[in-house]
Amino acid sequence: MKNPSLLRWLMLASSAALALEIICWELWLAPLRPGGSMLALAALPLVGMALCAWRDSIYGLQLSCMMILVYLAEGVVRAMTEKGASQVLAGIEIILVLVFFAASLAYLHPLKRQARAKV
Repeated sequence: MKNPSLLRWLMLASSAALALEIICWELWLAPLRPGGSMLALAALPLVGMALCAWRDSIYGLQLSCMMILVYLAEGVVRAMTEKGASQVLAGIEIILVLVFFAASLAYLHPLKRQARAKV
């Protein structure tokens, strides 16, 4: 996967899908509390990550690579501690996080190499 535009779309799609999944998870599918939970607000930083991918912001994508690991930790903890639909949704969260992380690293690696060569 060396095509930068494909990697950008993969980052954009995975962050948008993750935001949608978190909103649906916490409001309708399997919320922590009946009627929905405030954890749906955890999708807000993902909108920023999608904007960084859309605008091709190198610094923003570097920051997103670090921030996305919080969602990985949440997914792993909830996959191990919850049962039923929440466990399945946590597995989906883990997959989407890994897709975003791998795509962003693959996208940023050649750019960082070019920046080092210019110095």
